[in-house]
Amino acid sequence: MTLSLPPLSVLDLAPVPEGATPARALANSLDLARHAEALGYRRFWLAEHHNMTGIASAATAVVIGHVAAGTRRIRVGAGGIMLPNHAPLVIAEQFGTLAALHPGRIDLGLGRAPGTDGVTLRALRRDYGSAERFPQDVLELQALFGPVREGQAVQAVPGAGLNVPLWILGSSLFGAELAAMLGLPYAFASHFAPEALLPALEIYRARFKPSAQLQRPHAMVGVNVVAAETDEEARHLFTTPQQQFTRLVRGTRGLLPPPIEDIEAYWSPAEKAQASRMLARSLVGSRETIRAGLEALAAETGADEVMVATALHDHAARRRSYTILAEAHGGLDAAAFGEPERSVA
Repeated sequence: MTLSLPPLSVLDLAPVPEGATPARALANSLDLARHAEALGYRRFWLAEHHNMTGIASAATAVVIGHVAAGTRRIRVGAGGIMLPNHAPLVIAEQFGTLAALHPGRIDLGLGRAPGTDGVTLRALRRDYGSAERFPQDVLELQALFGPVREGQAVQAVPGAGLNVPLWILGSSLFGAELAAMLGLPYAFASHFAPEALLPALEIYRARFKPSAQLQRPHAMVGVNVVAAETDEEARHLFTTPQQQFTRLVRGTRGLLPPPIEDIEAYWSPAEKAQASRMLARSLVGSRETIRAGLEALAAETGADEVMVATALHDHAARRRSYTILAEAHGGLDAAAFGEPERSVA
């Protein structure tokens, strides 16, 4: 019997490859979103990062608007907005505007981490203490998206009454507990922080309380995928994210590098161990290898959706990877774009 696999979505950081520009990276993101839409992927999310030369999605709401305007059906959203960097009112206005322009297609995933370093955080006029207010800020944002109450002094225009779907993002148990308490869908960042994945899913499902947005738990799992015609080719392409994560370990980021022939000559044993731990939730290989990996992931996690990150230097190879992944999945439907089941109010 063939195992039914969860729907697939795309996480894109608008990566800037070596030899390219942010303008090219943003054009590639739109092209990839159109490609994913045609293949039947459910969502196309972009993530907020600041002061990183290899990522062009810092102005996340602007890029979401660019992608949503250039596509027709696929849901577009943030995976995520780092809420401690912003006043909830500003995010409500931004995503209320997006939802008004693209009704029924906008998602808002919220993260607690700043997505940058301390110096850049100060440049954003924020402080590390703002992360401690994350639960209160999420509640404030929910209220701004809800119906206007009598006597309400501050409204999000557009935004009020639009009930933009919120997601809680996380790489630890904190996000799982908050998503469960608020009855929101939950996305775990196991594409870079896989160690707490299974405990976080267990907590989220065990403690989930139904809400006006969501009737039952809905968990999305992030994974890295590099798919190619052969396992050997995929492993070669995978040396790009391996170099990228090694640079994170070294604290020397930069533009997205091309693949290399010998990754073992690139990293030290300690760097290999640390980067490999972060990349442990990665599926790399041919259609058959990827299919087996998807089936194992579904059986292990019970994920309701899988969010796929594919950082490759060559845009054509990245497009091809998502094509092969869709073929390996075998169940994507370009006509079916839906939301987690909502509660009946």
